[in-house]
Amino acid sequence: MKGSNRFDIVVVGGGIVGLASAYKIALKHPDIRIAVLEKEKTLAAHQTGHNSGVIHSGLYYQPGSTKAKTCAKGRKELITFAKKHKIPHEICGKIVVATHEKELANLDRIFQNGLENDIEELEKIGPDQIKEIEPCCKGIAGIRVPTAGIIDFAAVAEKLADLILKKNDGNKILTSLEVTGFDRHDFYTKVTTNQESFDVRYIINCAGLQCDRVAGMDGVEPNMKIVPFRGDYYELTDEAKEKVKGLIYPVPDPALPFLGVHFTRMIDGRIECGPNAVFSFKREGYGKTDFSLKDSWDSLSYPGLWVMLLKYWKHGLGEYARAFSRKLFLRQLQRLVPSLQDADIKPCRAGVRAQALERNGKLIDDFRIERRASSIHVLNAPSPAATAALAIGDRINKIATKHFRLND
Repeated sequence: MKGSNRFDIVVVGGGIVGLASAYKIALKHPDIRIAVLEKEKTLAAHQTGHNSGVIHSGLYYQPGSTKAKTCAKGRKELITFAKKHKIPHEICGKIVVATHEKELANLDRIFQNGLENDIEELEKIGPDQIKEIEPCCKGIAGIRVPTAGIIDFAAVAEKLADLILKKNDGNKILTSLEVTGFDRHDFYTKVTTNQESFDVRYIINCAGLQCDRVAGMDGVEPNMKIVPFRGDYYELTDEAKEKVKGLIYPVPDPALPFLGVHFTRMIDGRIECGPNAVFSFKREGYGKTDFSLKDSWDSLSYPGLWVMLLKYWKHGLGEYARAFSRKLFLRQLQRLVPSLQDADIKPCRAGVRAQALERNGKLIDDFRIERRASSIHVLNAPSPAATAALAIGDRINKIATKHFRLND
């Protein structure tokens, strides 16, 4: 489509999944004009820029699931991409550590999971090997995962944007444009924003924390809702950061929806500890007291949230207590690194996770993508979506090529 505000495809959302999808379509269909619309002033402003920066190996995901397959494929492609474009990254490996005998069965289950997912060089380790890798960590058994790493995902997003623009002079990456509605016509859709409108043939919704609302604008009933969960991080002080060399994870409880607090060496050398996981009263609320009436009502009026909260109420209270108690948060960290003291940690940042929930309270674990006549909606792309972004982009391109008949 010709004209400054006319595009073949508009991608809603300038996070890493939206940019990777636009990039893959631009690679395969260089003559197609693509616009990426981001409502914030910068790209990667929410989940992409607020995650832990870990290149995941695929250890925890159900063998055969879309998550497991795209993580394995995406991880390898991400590393190749980072090397080619000189994006800061390091394959430093990680260890998963059991501190109590009751965790050993779950540790074995995770190890078998990793073997079925073909994770390279996976290794069971004992207390002595744990000490060799992480001298200040105390555990009775563990798993060494050499393929895990760290990266600057925001830098990946910026490079993807740059490559999209270079692929076609008609492609655009537009920020500070919030999509407010879709007006369907016979052969095109008018996409309205807070500033201007665009005439487009096809829409791809990668709006993350707002994806269900964007789908609703398109008349799609997603049968799920995004419920935000905030994760708070602490950071080790300069004097204490030598106590952690790389990535240290606890053994996750399969009965709970989140991994638990862990230690992450960031690409800039800082050591972050966290996150916890507490219900957020604002979808993009990074402060402990951030509040949005619209977002709160949207979540609290949804039956699925109450089913989930009742199921995990005891664990949820513990998470909330740790969110407001430095002492309790420290105690959780000391399970893995006993020598940590209060003076060793300082409050850091927070992230918000877009948790997709069904009406019956079931947490949607795998990726979910739905199609309409002239649109594709990515309705669930949780971790490891950043690691898997290039593989997810391939999948979106294949769906778009067939569904939108891009080769015709």
